[in-house]
Amino acid sequence: MLLRHTPTEIKERSALTVNPAKTCQPIGAMYAALGVHGCLPHSHGSQGCYAYHRSALTRHFKEPVVAATSAFTEGASVFGGQANLVQAIDNIFTVYNPEVIAVHTTCLSETIGDDVPQIVAKAKADGKVPEGKYVFHANTPSYVGSHVTGFANMTKAMVEYFAEANGLKSKTINLIPGYVEPADMAEIRRLATVMGITTIMFPDTAKVLNGPLTGKYKMFPEGGVTINELQKCGSSAGTVALGRIASMPAARALDAKCKVPCQILDLPIGLTATDAFVDTLRQTAGVSVPDAINLERGQLVDTISDWHQYLYGKRVAIVGDPDQVLALTRFLVGLDMRPVHIITGSPSGKKYEKSLRDAVARVPDAVNIRVPGDMLLFHQWLKNNPVDLIIGNTYAKYIAKDEDIPLVRYGFPIYDRMGHSYFSTMGYRGALRLMEKILDAILDRKDRDADDITMELVM
Repeated sequence: MLLRHTPTEIKERSALTVNPAKTCQPIGAMYAALGVHGCLPHSHGSQGCYAYHRSALTRHFKEPVVAATSAFTEGASVFGGQANLVQAIDNIFTVYNPEVIAVHTTCLSETIGDDVPQIVAKAKADGKVPEGKYVFHANTPSYVGSHVTGFANMTKAMVEYFAEANGLKSKTINLIPGYVEPADMAEIRRLATVMGITTIMFPDTAKVLNGPLTGKYKMFPEGGVTINELQKCGSSAGTVALGRIASMPAARALDAKCKVPCQILDLPIGLTATDAFVDTLRQTAGVSVPDAINLERGQLVDTISDWHQYLYGKRVAIVGDPDQVLALTRFLVGLDMRPVHIITGSPSGKKYEKSLRDAVARVPDAVNIRVPGDMLLFHQWLKNNPVDLIIGNTYAKYIAKDEDIPLVRYGFPIYDRMGHSYFSTMGYRGALRLMEKILDAILDRKDRDADDITMELVM
């Protein structure tokens, strides 16, 4: 098997990561930039970096991901990338005519110390940025953080560059969805819309990375938050940010800059987290929860009751992005399942780790938690203490195969399955789908292991 030589003996490693459970900041920054309408992401570094970032997103979403690069050569690596970036900005607006360019840095440009704001200012002074067009940037070196912090940095940059306070407060609510699928962003917005709330969501990749096939190619799809909306978000009544690691920096920056109060919540995965999201919207916007949402909630409660007998006590291992891992852990504990191995590769801090430990406080089993951790340690835990189910991205399939454990694919990246960008796992409806995937994996395994005597028609 692929990983048969993974040792069972666990040794502490302080300076070595083996098979990291994350990827690099620029991927998250590029994903966030694609959630701005008419935006062309730009990778300020070598051509190889941007090619990898594009291919990772393209493989996950099964959509063409457009971006540009400064295409560093040896000369730019030694003398700096100012000339490359100024020329790139001129070429991009001349050839592709986007509304905005979102520049993110890479290891190379960060290591040589390129001052991107100064370079952008020079491009404007030289007339390379047309009237009514914009360029903004985020610092995203790959040697720190992860794709989640890259997403957070780019989202925060949207606030720093564009948010304005006009002295008046509208009834609009800002939604910062976190590093989730386009379908999740659409579902989060739908819940607010059903409640009669006007929202500004940023970033918003719905209709960008899960758009229709019409026979006509559009480099800049219809979706995405507009620059006008980003400018108006500084006058909103409040901000609801989902996920502390991916969304809180932008929400706090907007509060500091424009005095827009913010609420930081878990991703709305499952009953309790969605209840908190809906109730926060209700209080912030001063509206009532309509019967349509109460119906969806009631259906989820009914399903939890019906399926509890199959899920109770099942032991689960979770690996993925921090905000998703925390929300999933709380969801599974609420279903009386037992998360016993939990790893995120993204650096998330001691406060986050404490939240994870609090979430599993009533799990009767001993629980392993590592923040940040890697896939080697995750595999070693599973070898020493097997579980009934793994929840993780595509890279967990090798471990699942080696240890013969069912896998539910969740998070980023998912390269070997379809549908994740079209079917949400957020909200009440999304929880139903996620529970269905979990239950199918568990019962399929039960059928597979059954002999002629124990095979059941009705479960």
